[in-house]
Amino acid sequence: MILKALYDYYNRCGDLAPTGMEYKEISFLVVIDEKGNFKRLEQRGDDKNGQKFLVMKGVRSGKTPKPYLFWDNVEYVFDYCKEQADVQEEADEAAKKKLEEEIAKTHAKNVALIEKIKEVANLFPEEKELRAVCDFYDKGGLDAVREDSLWPNVEKRSTVNVSFLIEGHTKIVAENPCLRSLAESSNQGKKHKQSVCLITGEECDPVATTTPTAIAGGNPSGSRLVAFQTNKGYDSYGKSQCLNAPMSKDAEAAFTTALNRMLAKGSHNKFKLGNRTFVFWASSDDEASRKMEDGLFDLLGFTDERDDDPNAKIEEVRKVFKAISSGSLKTNLDDRFYILGLAPNVARIAVVYWSETSLNEFATNIERHFSDMEIVDNRKEPKPYMGLRNMLSAVTLSGSNVTPNLPEAVAKSIFLGIPYPYTLFSSCIRRIRAESGDIRITRAAIMKAYLNRLNDNNQKKITIMLDKQNLNPGYLCGRLFAVLEGLQFAANGQDTIRASYMNAASSTPSAVFPTILKLSNSHYSKLAKDKKGLAIFFDNQKKEIMAMIQDFPDTLELGDQGRFFLGYYHQKNEKANKETDQL
Repeated sequence: MILKALYDYYNRCGDLAPTGMEYKEISFLVVIDEKGNFKRLEQRGDDKNGQKFLVMKGVRSGKTPKPYLFWDNVEYVFDYCKEQADVQEEADEAAKKKLEEEIAKTHAKNVALIEKIKEVANLFPEEKELRAVCDFYDKGGLDAVREDSLWPNVEKRSTVNVSFLIEGHTKIVAENPCLRSLAESSNQGKKHKQSVCLITGEECDPVATTTPTAIAGGNPSGSRLVAFQTNKGYDSYGKSQCLNAPMSKDAEAAFTTALNRMLAKGSHNKFKLGNRTFVFWASSDDEASRKMEDGLFDLLGFTDERDDDPNAKIEEVRKVFKAISSGSLKTNLDDRFYILGLAPNVARIAVVYWSETSLNEFATNIERHFSDMEIVDNRKEPKPYMGLRNMLSAVTLSGSNVTPNLPEAVAKSIFLGIPYPYTLFSSCIRRIRAESGDIRITRAAIMKAYLNRLNDNNQKKITIMLDKQNLNPGYLCGRLFAVLEGLQFAANGQDTIRASYMNAASSTPSAVFPTILKLSNSHYSKLAKDKKGLAIFFDNQKKEIMAMIQDFPDTLELGDQGRFFLGYYHQKNEKANKETDQL
């Protein structure tokens, strides 16, 4: 199912690398003439990212140097590593010896690269540009490279990729057509018994291993999504490695290329939660599918495009999902939306999450999240609060120290339309208490969304704004507390009861409200001397709420504590309180 969906994505895109090839960022080019004489270094891309070129795919594993063809990193191409700059200044003999060992390893990599280049050049003697690279090394071209004005830039970025360019040519040597033909015919290895490809359903000569894929937190050289350990209990009927799950070379190349495309730097088809990396894609390439992919990326709040207006972006995202769920943006009934969660592992990449839904169903779930998180916002410049990053920041100290598995659980709730995790709600309550009743809009939205989806004991659902018909004791106590706080501020210019009494009032109302109600009488008398009308305004609100409270509860369970804070938030943001906007 997963591999077939990735295979279909490869075919859907149409612009992904062909079998045996891959797009790689190359930051420096060694410009030489047809006789191998060094001319200059050229930098491609910027100081962060190189220029992408279509080159022969390279696979590296184990400790033995395995160079790529006519391109590789600085260690392989230039026989240079950062230890070379440090070894001269190292006084400690043990540390110096260790640095020298690293230098020797780098030299072995360069030797392996040169041998591989000469081997391939001999296969295609008519290709002059391949021979020119061999001549470059034979003539000691590396000494000339180190004299180039761009060499200091290379030393600062010793992990980037390098290739070769013949002066006057437009394509780099690694893009030579003969290398592509070599890629198409290489890695055939040992012929295996014909099998049915589990991805395409066609007869094939199956591959024994799959291409490694690098994910955040995993092996830098990559791990395999599909892998079998020989003689470890995974083999069956005498088969070994991937022959247990046969797939053709083209199918294997397609799904690994598709996965690498979505995991690539700058991709808008991925997001990261903790040590999990999620990729997502639609089965179709129509307008609705593309907008859904872009919208989900923006919703999760992990974009680095700082110049964009976040308010406009979130609003545009909501419009997209609403249009799809309502049917105004047409979708095909067969169109699917996929989300794949991956985690690094020692042996291979672990699949930790997989979701497949129709486009319409997925859009409906996202639209429901927007609706559930909607709450009154009277700020002059409203800001988006539906994004996952904003939600997690609201329930943690300074946006850090997120409870393990919480991001993944919240994302799952959004994607599947199921109740939000209890940990999200309880963390929100704890942060409000820890910050002396700071009920910012995101926290209020989280509490409303959690309680409404849970709707335990058939409690009345929380509305977007003040609900005077809500008779829940916690909600009423929160409203009353907001009125008493407003009365104190109007009378004294301060609201000390929030810091002194709010936490206790939200959990044990009967122990606190008699005290603050008594204080409110003094506040009323003081305010009435100067602002009689305002004093009556607060007193009428107090009487209105008190008439609906039969007895103050001894305790409020956690759900009603959330309703307390929501009642407080709603009362503070009620439009009828315009005269007390300074609160």
